Amino acid sequence: MHPALAADLARLPELLQSARDVAARAAAGSAERPVAVLGPAPARAALPERGEGGSGALARFTERWAPGMSASAGPRYLGFVTGGVTPASLTGDWLTSAYDQNLSGDAGSWGAALERETVSWLAELFGLGEAHSGAFVTGATMSNTVGLAIAREWLGERLGVDVARAGAAALGPVDVLSGSPHSSVGKALSVLGIGRDRLLPVPLLPGGREAVDVTALDAALATLEGRPAIVVANAGTVNTVDFDDLRAIAALKERYDFWLHVDAAFGAFAALSPAHAPLVAGLDAADSVCVDLHKWLNVPYDAAVQFTRRRDLQVAVFQNESPYLGPPAGTPDFLHLTPENSRRMRALPAWFALTAYGRDGHREIVERNVTEARRLGAGIEELPALRLLAPVRLNVVCFTLAADPTRERVAELARSVAASGEAFLTPTVFAGVPALRAAFSNWRTTEDDTRRVLDALATASAAL
Repeated sequence: MHPALAADLARLPELLQSARDVAARAAAGSAERPVAVLGPAPARAALPERGEGGSGALARFTERWAPGMSASAGPRYLGFVTGGVTPASLTGDWLTSAYDQNLSGDAGSWGAALERETVSWLAELFGLGEAHSGAFVTGATMSNTVGLAIAREWLGERLGVDVARAGAAALGPVDVLSGSPHSSVGKALSVLGIGRDRLLPVPLLPGGREAVDVTALDAALATLEGRPAIVVANAGTVNTVDFDDLRAIAALKERYDFWLHVDAAFGAFAALSPAHAPLVAGLDAADSVCVDLHKWLNVPYDAAVQFTRRRDLQVAVFQNESPYLGPPAGTPDFLHLTPENSRRMRALPAWFALTAYGRDGHREIVERNVTEARRLGAGIEELPALRLLAPVRLNVVCFTLAADPTRERVAELARSVAASGEAFLTPTVFAGVPALRAAFSNWRTTEDDTRRVLDALATASAAL
């Protein structure tokens, strides 16, 4: 054994304790560290010829790279829709690496059974029935890709084509209809050979809504003259967290032949709150569902789940049969359900989070985040230099400058807020207007954090 490896093995408990101390300081300080780091990164170093051992590597990281790590797991990082890492999920994530299970199959480990238990808990959490099976993937983009891949196979089934063998070209042009699809849907269609241009926009409800007009969707489906199609419904849009009427869309299946995929990346968590659960009524009618867990479940990157009613078609797409892997018989191994063969035990942090805090604990996070989003929205309405662009429906606040909201001036507002170290916001465009989004999904965010964000916005907007 190489001397550096032997030395690290001999003192592994001490090395892990040192890493624990660094991690504990980082986690404890995430509420007060600069939320974003805007300075230049260190110049690239040469590849070490002789290693420094684990302790040396930890010291080098702490000196060179740790100062540039943002507080993205902290309470005032409101960019994208980024949760944090709850204590229990962090514990599960550390153990994921320590046990280092390969979740491709069941052989020799209970890890796959733990994942199946976790998936069943999540399905129950979101109101999905026993008809839905699921698996862990990296994030919402991959979850949407898997769901649409199964939809592609369903189209082949309807048209008498084995797409998994003949290829997407055998289908001919595919119709994919959606109102306000996430950008990852276009990416998925490109990867799947369906094509970005086959994503057909459907008119939205009036009054600045991002929800699809179901009457317009009905009319669009009627023009297909019986051709099977894919409908992508949205449960929580990016800019304003608007929700399509899932029940009304599902009811259209009585007259039209389409696969219903619901992108509920973070909107699915509305199901945890009795006040907001009606927003996702009808989710169980979906043929496939996307939910991202490193958003509102507050587990570490990367973690998401995909659910479907047609696991048989999922296996047809993703099976990887070989003498050393075996056929996808009975309950298929996860390697037959997603693009990955080799995959870490992503379910363990989610299992820890659900076991530690249960439905009630995660409901509290959701409801507190919604309260703070509304608090921020109300505060922005009182700032003369800013204006809201849409009602605060759930956990995202969409706003812009009251005067001359050019892309450059809005970007400068975001940069100024980030430079203060108090908050981080991401840009968008809503109804043609450059804007900013503040997305609340962190388990640590409190009223005090919202006040600090408002103060930073007031100072930065007044200076423009």
